[in-house]
Amino acid sequence: MPSSLPRPLSDLPIRRLTRDDLIACADLSEDRGWPRDEERWSLLLAAGTGYGIDDPAGKGLMATCVVVSYGPGMAAVGMLLVAGRHARRGIGRYVMQRVIETAGGTTLSLHATSTGRPLYEELGFVAVGRTVRLHGSFRPPAVPASFQPTAVSGPRPPAGPGAVIRSASAQDLRALVQLDSVVFGLDRTHLLTRLPMFADHLRVAEEDGELIGYAALSPSAENHSVGPLIARDTATAKLLLSSLAAATDRPLRVDVDARHEELLDWLGACGLLAVSNTTVMVLGERQHGDWPRYFAPLSLATG
Repeated sequence: MPSSLPRPLSDLPIRRLTRDDLIACADLSEDRGWPRDEERWSLLLAAGTGYGIDDPAGKGLMATCVVVSYGPGMAAVGMLLVAGRHARRGIGRYVMQRVIETAGGTTLSLHATSTGRPLYEELGFVAVGRTVRLHGSFRPPAVPASFQPTAVSGPRPPAGPGAVIRSASAQDLRALVQLDSVVFGLDRTHLLTRLPMFADHLRVAEEDGELIGYAALSPSAENHSVGPLIARDTATAKLLLSSLAAATDRPLRVDVDARHEELLDWLGACGLLAVSNTTVMVLGERQHGDWPRYFAPLSLATG
């Protein structure tokens, strides 16, 4: 039986979450059928601002939300979770309204499930794209000896014999951040500098001394999650994915921008199945990066 809640809901205090709330956040994820992902929560609480509501009955957290700011241009909203015992009581709407108020005029972006999309539309968010989640054991397809990869994103040449995939080093961080800023369209330094500590594997693609892509592999329950994935072209994205897949025996999970149809088809041929999709939504002026080089986010909570 749900516990009683104050009316109006605005009497419920929303507080800032800290690292001391890590276990409670993971418990709430588990309550909603999500992986606990304590490592991801740790990253988000360090790089972003977490909001939470304590359960009046003393049963941990009733609700959470994390906002990762990229300066005055945009902030990504994620991890909007409401405990199952308090679902469908307006708490998610209340938290989002407070987030919108706190953001002021900053553009907000998020990935909405089919269940959450109606709420976000009512709050003024508009759909601008779609992301497909794939999951499974990676099995690289047989490639004929005569196969030559081709670029699908403009006049850039495809990854060829000169392209090298290797583990990232500390010396790569500046070039990695510069590439990411151009492709993502905003400065994510505060997030990316924490990536080496969060990811189990971090790979870069390099050609003639120039960084042309990077990708990370991070733990998520019994899976490994790929992201971010930024690459000069689809051929380079495939090389990075193949390198990361060879580094783990866990199933892979990757969220891919639905416009990258060639990569989606290739991942399907590699044994990954499309299991769900989310709608990319924004409130405010849409930010424009270089989407042909942006293949996968770090997580749906960060964009």
